[in-house]
Amino acid sequence: MSLGSLIARALTVSITILAIALSVALFLGVEKIRTGAKASFADTISGTDLIVGARSGSVQLLLYSVFRIGNATNNLTWQSYQDIAARPQVDWIVPISLGDSHRQFRVMGTTPAFFERYKYRSGQSLAVQDGAIMDDLFDTVLGADVAATLGYGIGDPIVVSHGLASFSQHKDQPFRVSGILEKTGTPVDRTVIVSLRAIEAIHVDWQSGAQRPGQSTPADVIRNMALEPQAVSAALVGVKSRLQVFGLQRSINEYPQEPLLAILPGVALQELWQIVGIAETALIAVSAMVVVTALIGMMATIFSSLNERRREMAIFRAMGARPRVVLALLVLEAMLMAALGAILGLACLYVGLLIGQPMIDSAFGLWLPIEPVTLREIWVLAGVVVAGAIVSMVPALRAYRMSLADGMMVKI
Repeated sequence: MSLGSLIARALTVSITILAIALSVALFLGVEKIRTGAKASFADTISGTDLIVGARSGSVQLLLYSVFRIGNATNNLTWQSYQDIAARPQVDWIVPISLGDSHRQFRVMGTTPAFFERYKYRSGQSLAVQDGAIMDDLFDTVLGADVAATLGYGIGDPIVVSHGLASFSQHKDQPFRVSGILEKTGTPVDRTVIVSLRAIEAIHVDWQSGAQRPGQSTPADVIRNMALEPQAVSAALVGVKSRLQVFGLQRSINEYPQEPLLAILPGVALQELWQIVGIAETALIAVSAMVVVTALIGMMATIFSSLNERRREMAIFRAMGARPRVVLALLVLEAMLMAALGAILGLACLYVGLLIGQPMIDSAFGLWLPIEPVTLREIWVLAGVVVAGAIVSMVPALRAYRMSLADGMMVKI
């Protein structure tokens, strides 16, 4: 009877089911993006035990060294870097020098070890899509997004700008694109990578953030210089044994020569998510309100149909149906609409993921995995059905109270 009643009102019922489906898809989609964003941030760097930089905040150090967001308040001196590298607990260490840019993309100076030691998504290594790793002093390797956005190819020249928002350029020492990395979905895609010596080379004729007037050292002369850096922005560190991580971290944080900070990437990420937790909760609350609005719309649809169905209810009563049967009929209809809407919403979500996954990964670097339905999602769907039954109780109680005489008096 309930199913037949829904079919008889197919148009209004279909609209109601569609509204519920879209709201459920939105709610589950927000949850997918939230968990996907956390996973993408966590997978941005793996296999690195410590990140070392000048003393600041752990989140700040993580943001500028890994995600290229913000700037270092101070640098790690080269002498301190070498002291840390020489410690027996250290298995490997990779320096990172930031500060310059190229057409709004960050330029990072490092060593060839970066391409070997940097891991993402649970241990994946960087791979070259085209060309090769830097061989010459003025070679550069581009992230996939840099090459795609600016249309660069192997052999193209690149001029690096001094600073992040500066009109001063290192025109005397242009770079040449030697390689383009494969897409990773990490900040590496938006990074111009050069050698650590190249960072020193382009600043040979610079002092206090400006080029010395009338001074331009030839590239051949620069190639023969030692070009040892005075300082770096940060360093990625791997230890020989995980048991030594906390001891090494404590000794670096108590380093007597200069104030340094060593952080565990995973712990710093947890602090970052605690900071943005309020916005995350607000986003979930908004999407939940959309679901509630759709359910209220379903209740309004049932209410609006009551006047049209008064004779139907009266006939049921006249044939011996008790009032609770009329109530159960309306509640069951609402549960069927909510269930169909929830299932359709889940289907819309997975179709949307299938279509939008590569586009979201390409545009925002967020990898949203397509996995089987989780227990949490099942509970959400069940909650929507239960909520549909609850909100339908209001119009159902009204139908319950309709008298037989009131129903039979309705004119056709």
